Amino acid sequence: MFETAFALGLTQFARSLSFPERVRHRTMRNAALEPWRLRNAGIDALYYDVKALTSDETFYISDSIASEGLIMIVPPTGGGMLTLCDSVAEFRLRGGKDVRAMAVAGIGGSAIGAAAFARNVADAIGAPVAAVVSGYGLGDIVNEAIGGAFLFGWLGHIRSNLEVIDDVVGRPKLGAYGKRDEEADTHRRTGLDTDTVATLLADPSLSFTLIAGHSRGNRVIADALYALKDSDPGRLETLTKTARVVTFGGRIKMPEAFTEVIDVVGELDWFGEMNSRPQISADIKVPFCGHSTNTDLPTALAVTKILVEILNAEAPLAESAPAQAEEAPLLQAATKAAAEPAEVVEAVEEAAPPVIEEEASLPPMVEPEPETPVEVEAATPPPSAQVDEPPAAVEVTHAAKAEPSPAVEKPAPASRKPATPIMVPLPRSRGKRTRPKT
Repeated sequence: MFETAFALGLTQFARSLSFPERVRHRTMRNAALEPWRLRNAGIDALYYDVKALTSDETFYISDSIASEGLIMIVPPTGGGMLTLCDSVAEFRLRGGKDVRAMAVAGIGGSAIGAAAFARNVADAIGAPVAAVVSGYGLGDIVNEAIGGAFLFGWLGHIRSNLEVIDDVVGRPKLGAYGKRDEEADTHRRTGLDTDTVATLLADPSLSFTLIAGHSRGNRVIADALYALKDSDPGRLETLTKTARVVTFGGRIKMPEAFTEVIDVVGELDWFGEMNSRPQISADIKVPFCGHSTNTDLPTALAVTKILVEILNAEAPLAESAPAQAEEAPLLQAATKAAAEPAEVVEAVEEAAPPVIEEEASLPPMVEPEPETPVEVEAATPPPSAQVDEPPAAVEVTHAAKAEPSPAVEKPAPASRKPATPIMVPLPRSRGKRTRPKT
């Protein structure tokens, strides 16, 4: 816990240094939200693996700790410094076209939690990850007061409707805020973080093969996919063929077109179960684990380890049972094929004596084969056959007995799929995992 406390303390200290500058702009809003933002950063330190960030990174993102819609490019451990992007266009310019994974955190919605969760995902795939910050504004205070922050799985739509408060008061125009200005005359049903995720997924110049979420971030991903379904169904169809969704700490309904959705829930995660749809069963239940992903805690979800197992098809998923059931017919067919050559050999040996009797009148100029005594003991033919047995029958018998090994080879097990690289599109089968339509 010392590393977690150090990362949180450094973030709070750096935050206090920049507080006067932030209060100078939007004085009333920043002064009212600062205590709540510091509290949320502390909550995220308990629920996310903040020790995975370096001291330079925690200091770097402290000023933007609650900026909703902010995009970060988080490389794996040892891969360099993370990058802050104020807009989708800047994300593309700073190397976003090479990013193939996206991570959206929940709980407190701070930048330190989003970066820590994205770092765990990046360590699992060994490549940079795009992280979207959920943030915390005036609308979140009202949403929290009526229980929307606690029951995000059921009252998540309330938070999106209350974001008009932040738009009226004024806030940094990050992420896909320009899209909200273009659609100002329409009724808003999504938040700025959802709009940013939907804009990234809808961009044809970007290609994501993995979308990971935790807690309230699962709700953001679901809302973004539904918004994409209404605005660009063709792009959503492309995503269903090239991307998979992995959720941690909560089962949220996704569009029916997504059959590759893997829900991971801790066995002791009462908070995640309370915010999950009961009609959706968990694909992976991790024993003795709760809602937190901070590996300093004894009941934490090891996001990196679980993702590695999922991508390598080593996690205990439901679809592995039919493949194991197909092994038995294959083994039976191989056993039957192994028994067939023995019957053919017996038939050849039994048919040999009549042929020898017909050719007994020929002059005895053919010398017997050296192996004939061995064949006599095995087959025990009549005495006349011991001298005049044709070499062809002996050769057929030895050839049949010398090749029993290919028939008894055990077929390769089909229950485990090969490791799926995250940098290439994934193969899809529509009927593999059907999502409930509720």
